[in-house]
Amino acid sequence: MKKRILALLLALTALLLSACGGQYQAQDLMADVRAQPVSSVVQDPEADALAATEFSVRLFQACLTEGENTLVSPLSVLYALAMTANGAQGETLAQMEAVLGLPLEELNACLCSYRQTLTEREGGQLNIANSIWLKDDGSLQVNEDFLNANASWYDAGVYQAPFDKSTVQDINAWVEDHTGGLIQDILDDIPASAVLYLINALVFDAQWQNVYYDYQVQKGTFTKEDGTRQETEFMYSDEYAFLEDDSATGVMKNYEGGTYAFVALLPKEGVSLAEYAASLTGERVQNLLETVQNVKVDTAIPKFRSEYTGELSELLQDMGITDAFDPDLADFSALGETANGPLYISRVLHKTFLTVDERGTQAGAATIVEASEGAAAPEEVKTLYLDRPFLYMIVDLETGLPVFLGTAVDLDQ
Repeated sequence: MKKRILALLLALTALLLSACGGQYQAQDLMADVRAQPVSSVVQDPEADALAATEFSVRLFQACLTEGENTLVSPLSVLYALAMTANGAQGETLAQMEAVLGLPLEELNACLCSYRQTLTEREGGQLNIANSIWLKDDGSLQVNEDFLNANASWYDAGVYQAPFDKSTVQDINAWVEDHTGGLIQDILDDIPASAVLYLINALVFDAQWQNVYYDYQVQKGTFTKEDGTRQETEFMYSDEYAFLEDDSATGVMKNYEGGTYAFVALLPKEGVSLAEYAASLTGERVQNLLETVQNVKVDTAIPKFRSEYTGELSELLQDMGITDAFDPDLADFSALGETANGPLYISRVLHKTFLTVDERGTQAGAATIVEASEGAAAPEEVKTLYLDRPFLYMIVDLETGLPVFLGTAVDLDQ
């Protein structure tokens, strides 16, 4: 009997370890990768934040689909593409730098510095992880400088795997592990031509600074742009952070600690959500966040959840990164070489999930780049009920950087 109990305990322990994702079938190569100390001193933090916000807004606009909810994490995409850029040269690198908004050296320092600040903040509300996966059949010869750079700047883990079904399982498990289980099954299969994956995973989990009590949650009606009415639960509160520009009014609600905030922007009557979203720029978003008014806002925020799955290759090409996706033009010679033709980006997979409720917000995102061969309350009171389609952000208040950008147009999606 004791032996049976011991066997059951051992089996249960193994199952728990497997469920926690502590073990992957892929080979961990970090013992052979030399991460070097790097200087993450940023010369102009405000300019870097503006460049990152500009990229964030452009990517968000490119992902919009009329009549559908949108949710992207530009920060996750930025990390994945920046790691990839460390293997690019010539015109391929120039195009990536132009779209990402910063020269590679400055981008590396900026993103390294930002990740380091997260470890210094209490609470761990936002966590970022990066990894690189290499095909183990000998077809890919990776430059050590590329791996060392990504280990140094991005703390990227490196794995070698057969790129079969076990690798699909490993990559999906790694993403799930590093997004708190919010992002699952981002990779469906591995094409025969794929030789490398660069992956970013990001998770945000924060409680409201002032959580909602039961009496503050009441049923209400959300009206879509086509007039369809949806019954849902709204969370009512008084906030003291009002935003406004020519085309929208908004409210900011802080998360615990005051480092991050949920920002909702409601287009004014006569302005569609698509029109407002198209009018945004990085500078306009930053100006909005810098001109928050200390005005009492009678606020109603719907409880909602949103998720998005997309392949971003065409969108990124439309934004200006073209050569990287063309086998005949891509120059990733700083990354490595293969026996079967030049390296190029074949897919950029992006998946997000977010839920907003009485407690706060949970959100996760993952991006995979697939490389293939070949004060006192004022008297004035505003009212802002988010009972029709609106735009929202989760914003890092210390940098002004949008971690997530989304639209809520249909609460039943």
